[in-house]
Amino acid sequence: MKSIGEIKQEVSGAAIEEYVVIYEKYGMDERSGVKKLLEQCRKKEAALLKEKKRIEEMKKYEHKYEHLGYLCGIDEVGRGPLAGPVVACAVILPKDCDILYLNDSKQLTARKREELYEIILEKAVSVGIGAVGPGRIDEINILQATYEAMREAVGKLKAVPQLLLNDAVTIPEVIIPQVPIIKGDAKSVSIAAASIVAKVTRDRMMEDYDKLMPEYGFASNKGYGSSAHIEAIKKYGPSPIHRATFIKNFIGV
Repeated sequence: MKSIGEIKQEVSGAAIEEYVVIYEKYGMDERSGVKKLLEQCRKKEAALLKEKKRIEEMKKYEHKYEHLGYLCGIDEVGRGPLAGPVVACAVILPKDCDILYLNDSKQLTARKREELYEIILEKAVSVGIGAVGPGRIDEINILQATYEAMREAVGKLKAVPQLLLNDAVTIPEVIIPQVPIIKGDAKSVSIAAASIVAKVTRDRMMEDYDKLMPEYGFASNKGYGSSAHIEAIKKYGPSPIHRATFIKNFIGV
């Protein structure tokens, strides 16, 4: 008879799909430690089933329009910060997309976003990134800069989508049909994927800026107006990546 420690090691190395074999082998084992291990397996199975159901619900729009051909989810990040670019992402996922845990990027940990970022890039039909810097934001305003970043992202796709699924907005000057979805990053897997890629891309950019200008704490605040960030602007003055119009509006310099 295997020890509980040996069974624990066996369970830890098994995929959830292999748990049925674990149940067959140890289902009659009366030891409390083994029963606890099997209960943990059942909880993991239930959690996976719940996640698959949630993801399927997030494919509502994808199923509704899949007859049209390629569907592209679009989202942006960085409209509110005092510094750095606004970044948009366009993602075309395959019809049989099986990526779990997609969600509004703000609902995910940084570690989970990084993990999903790699999976999305691996499995997506195409991904396009658009970025508009602080100078252009000051010139045309943040809304128009956001639209510009989104158009750039769509333009960089290697496949032409037949429909755009957008997070809440309708992008001007785009001939491809669009469907704006309020809180789309929590309702569409395509928009959620775009949200995650845009967030990771911009966060990495701000971390790179932090290496050049560590006094502003960009790695931690990502350009948003934290109290420490505002104090740094007052102490050191604005950096080349600060948005002049945003600084004037929020801290009066």
